[in-house]
Amino acid sequence: MSIKDEVAYVKRELSNDEMVLESALKLETLYNKHKLKIWAALALIVLIFAAKAIFGAWEASKLQSANEAFLILQKDPKNSEALERLSSKNPALFSLYQYAEALKDPKSADLGKLAGDKNPLIADLTKYTQAVLASKSSSSIYYKDMSLIEDAYLLLQEGKKQEALTKLQSIDAQSQVAPIANLFKHYTIKGEK
Repeated sequence: MSIKDEVAYVKRELSNDEMVLESALKLETLYNKHKLKIWAALALIVLIFAAKAIFGAWEASKLQSANEAFLILQKDPKNSEALERLSSKNPALFSLYQYAEALKDPKSADLGKLAGDKNPLIADLTKYTQAVLASKSSSSIYYKDMSLIEDAYLLLQEGKKQEALTKLQSIDAQSQVAPIANLFKHYTIKGEK
């Protein structure tokens, strides 16, 4: 290599080193200018993750306590401390427990109290159960197809076969209760002959 080439090579290397040094100086200037904002952002990120972890642990503890109370209630339904703990720690599970207990004696007033429950699922299931037990027409969001079959059955008992068929035909063929609806249709049509 000639001296000229070596000088050009050294200039390029120095030029590259100057650019790296210049970038480092710009980065340091930027850091010094926004140091407070950078540390505040980092602290906020750490706080968010810490809060998320603490909240997750708190929720897990709450669910664990509710599950323990539920297990106690399965062995001893009269345990007032477990009832209170389940009610405060997991209201949805408490409502479900009350519903299950009320179904053990459907004639008790306990089932009627649950019709106005805050949990929409429990309130809907309670109203449906009460209507079925009273042999009345029912409407349910969660048991829609079962309600239609129940209504069709009541209509068949009244001798209103056409109305019953209309209710049965509104049940989707993909529904889990479609075979029951088909049986009702079959016997309704067969009964007309």
